[in-house]
Amino acid sequence: QVQLVESGGGLVRAGGSLRLSCVVSGSGFSINAMGWYRQAPGKQRELVALITRGGSTIDADSVKGRFSISRDNAKNTVYLQMNSLKPEDTAVYYCNANLLIRDGLGAYDYWGQGTQVTVSS
Repeated sequence: QVQLVESGGGLVRAGGSLRLSCVVSGSGFSINAMGWYRQAPGKQRELVALITRGGSTIDADSVKGRFSISRDNAKNTVYLQMNSLKPEDTAVYYCNANLLIRDGLGAYDYWGQGTQVTVSS
């Protein structure tokens, strides 16, 4: 049983900052990669940032230079530091984990329930 729980969303003014956290709970897995996605009303879910098992990161062009993804392997936690927030960043942010299940045949994607980020002008 694996569960992803996001926290840290909220209401902020443009130019403000938030830090999102995602904790992966359970046992019998190792993390291949984790990432943050977001979905605004009427739009497709899009990748915001991800971090691979090797520690490399990928950021969407729209957030490059403003957002930073990081992880704490000991806590099975990934963070998204969001600075210089803009109204267009308003969306539900979802945590994703690609996990290798021990003694399994491959890796599987798991999703959190999402946390709302609203940025006012």
